[in-house]
Amino acid sequence: MKLQIRKATLALALSVISLPSSILVAPVQAQTYSASVSKAQPSKTKQFFRKHEVVRKATIGAGVGTAAGAVTGLIAGKGMVRGAALGAGTGAAVGVINGNKTMARHPIIRDMATGTAVATGITMAATRGRGSASKTVKGAALGAALGLGAGLFRDKLR
Repeated sequence: MKLQIRKATLALALSVISLPSSILVAPVQAQTYSASVSKAQPSKTKQFFRKHEVVRKATIGAGVGTAAGAVTGLIAGKGMVRGAALGAGTGAAVGVINGNKTMARHPIIRDMATGTAVATGITMAATRGRGSASKTVKGAALGAALGLGAGLFRDKLR
């Protein structure tokens, strides 16, 4: 057994010696590492939304409105996709109203406009067919009144 191991080792050594020298010698590559501390920059999307507050609020409003409109359309039986599309537009409008600097200086008007937009969107998602325009106007008027009442309770009547 020892003799077989010696013969195998000798055969291996002879085969390595007979190889060309270019295969045996591998080039040595130097690796350098440098470490530095840097603050991670926020993504371009985050930078955009920080600069454009109204767009951010409109986007969030559209997302919430999509869900609310889809549920309204599903419950009313008028179509979930139709309700989602109307809800997205309504939510974006509410986001723009709430993000507007002029409306921030006039909270009563802002509350009425928000209520009107929300009630109009819900009414449009829930109705379809004959007499829907008059129902939408009635819903918008009711929404304006509810928005005004909610705003007064929140701000003035503490």
